[in-house]
Order: sequence, then structure tokens, then C-alpha cells
Amino acid sequence: MKLFTWTNIRLVLMIMLVLFLFSFASMRNENRKITKIDVKIIDEDTPFLLPTMVNKLLIEKNEHSKTITKEGLDLKRLEKSVNNHDLIQKSELFVSVDGVLKAVVKQKTPVGRVVQETGSFYIDYEGNRMSLSENYSARVPLVSGKIDAVENEKLSEVLKMIYEDDFLKKNIIGVQVVSSGNLIMQNRNYDYTIDFGKIINIDRKFKNYKAFFQKAVLDSTLNNYKKINLKFTQQVVCIK
Repeated sequence: MKLFTWTNIRLVLMIMLVLFLFSFASMRNENRKITKIDVKIIDEDTPFLLPTMVNKLLIEKNEHSKTITKEGLDLKRLEKSVNNHDLIQKSELFVSVDGVLKAVVKQKTPVGRVVQETGSFYIDYEGNRMSLSENYSARVPLVSGKIDAVENEKLSEVLKMIYEDDFLKKNIIGVQVVSSGNLIMQNRNYDYTIDFGKIINIDRKFKNYKAFFQKAVLDSTLNNYKKINLKFTQQVVCIK
């Protein structure tokens, strides 16, 4: 009995040819130079960053991006550098088959803007500091006063709740932190202030405010008040 038939030999040769072609194609792909950079910003409605800015950042972090090969490109290192940008929450980098370095970028989401004598900055959705952008200004509540009198996580929780609620987002335009840690809020269309008190029972207080507002609109009494006190969870105290 023959160990090798002509059919077996042809099969082995075909397998070897396929492996050779695959290796050759892989080598050509790895040695392919980066032809261009393509940047996509996910949330284009809030352009804190422009694609040209990310493009420039990628070039600065990789000076020879147009001559470097796919194999010589350290995507993890480059991605880490991009993610360190103060306006970027997360990015994903990859190289297409035709040698295009693609970057998909998600920007940070601001929920409040701190205004102080020493400067101004955003508080992002994660409660971290975020720089202002020269290209776009977010419509978020202005935060002022003794910011250090409250915990960052607590203040961020209040701002996130305002950001996520359509009514609160349109109604509340300012949050002042006083030395006691209490919050005083300003609304968009009326002269009264909102005495929110300590950062406790946040959800209950906002529900009370929304219920009060809806009733006061029906009664046409909103212009009668100077202060709305939300410190008590069982009632809303209105001062004329």
C-alpha cells in the first residue's frame, strides 16, 4: 500500500501554497505604510473637539505617522496618549486594510461649569475636572461659591440629576455653594431663588420642586415668590 498518492501530494502542495500566500499577504499588510488619518467624533452636536484637533494630536504623538508601517505603529500607546487629553473620555484606534489610521473619539460630557476668580472649568459626568473648549460652550448650570465646602461626588450627583432631567435642565441655570455646604439655585425665568439646603434627599427635593412648580404655574403664582425652600422633604416652603 502506497503511503503517498498523487492526490495526497497535490493536497500537501496546495496547503503549503495557501500558507505561503497567507504569510506573504500578512507581511505585505504589516509593511504597508499609514496613508492617512481619519477621525470621527461620536457626539458631533457638542463639538468641544474638532477632527482636525485630534488629527494634530495623533501626528504630534507619532511624528512619522505617514511613513511608519502598520507593524511599527504602537496603537495601545497612541490610544493611551489620546485618552489623556482633557476633553476626551475614550478613544478607539485601529488601522484599516488600506492603511488608514482611524480614530473614533468620545468626548467628555460636562454637567456644570465652575466659575471662580482663579479661572473657570467644567465638571464632567464622572465628577472630574474638564477644561473649557475654544470651539464650543456647553449650556450647563454655572457653579459658584465655596466649592470646597461640599464633596465632589455629592455635587456631581446633583449636577447629573439636573442634566438628566429635561425640566430641571431647562429651569435651573445656577448653583451656588455657601460655606455651610448648602446649595442655593437660580432658575431661568423667575426672580425667586431655590434654597436646596444640604446635599441630601436629592431626588425627593427635586420631585417636590417639580410638583410645586406645576401647581404654581396653574395658579399663576410663580411671580409672587422670592424664595423656594426645599430643605424639608415633606413640604415646600415659599417666601414672598
